[in-house]
Amino acid sequence: MTHHTAGPAARRHANDAPPSFQQGTDASRPVRKASLIAGVALLLMSALAGFGYDFAIHGRITRGNAARTAQDIMAHQGLFRVGIASLFLVIVLDVVAALGLYWVFRPVSKPISAVAAGMRIVYAGIFAVAVFQLTGAARLLGGASLPASGAARVQAQALSDINRFTDIWDAGLIVFGLYLLVIAWLAWRSGYVPRLLGVLVAIAGLGYIYDSIGQFVSGGSWTQVSTVTFIGEFLLALWLVIWGRRITVSQPALRAEPAGPAR
Repeated sequence: MTHHTAGPAARRHANDAPPSFQQGTDASRPVRKASLIAGVALLLMSALAGFGYDFAIHGRITRGNAARTAQDIMAHQGLFRVGIASLFLVIVLDVVAALGLYWVFRPVSKPISAVAAGMRIVYAGIFAVAVFQLTGAARLLGGASLPASGAARVQAQALSDINRFTDIWDAGLIVFGLYLLVIAWLAWRSGYVPRLLGVLVAIAGLGYIYDSIGQFVSGGSWTQVSTVTFIGEFLLALWLVIWGRRITVSQPALRAEPAGPAR
């Protein structure tokens, strides 16, 4: 009789308690989805930034030579404007990546992940201010030719706008470097991102900070280390796309609370 009454109670208790494995799987689902979104955003951003800045914009600039810079931009106005548009898309993708990585690392620490997302969005805002300087240069050099009387002044103003773009961006990269250090810490603590990847992301962040400070100290003549150290950021993007869908978020609280005796 005692056995007959205790059995259903125990079974009801077992049925009422959700299985920990299923809850862990449910907790991993939004992280996996965010991982794919963030990874794709980061990879698209790399491609757009490479085309927009390195090819379409930087390739038209001759440092310290306003006349040559103006001539090259005016000869490739369409390409220069497409490059600017690409950088504005990069800004949008920066925000997407910030929110995606917030959800990826939210299980590690919600407040710190939110701080990291906020830092990247602040960086995106600084970068937007920088890119708007390029629109000023494009507007000044948008005609088929420059007036003979004021050509030198217009050329100098356009180069000044381009230099402001570089200076503002360099300042913003300090914020971005600090952001990567926070992401590196979250990756290290996560348990589901390889710790080596966290170290490489930290090196990438330090590279951006080092270059930004070096640019200001040296007055612009600086050999950038971030052209090498950025690999950590790129590898994180690849990992998020390829292996992020396999992320399993552990739930220590569920494992640490054994089921009590049935009553």
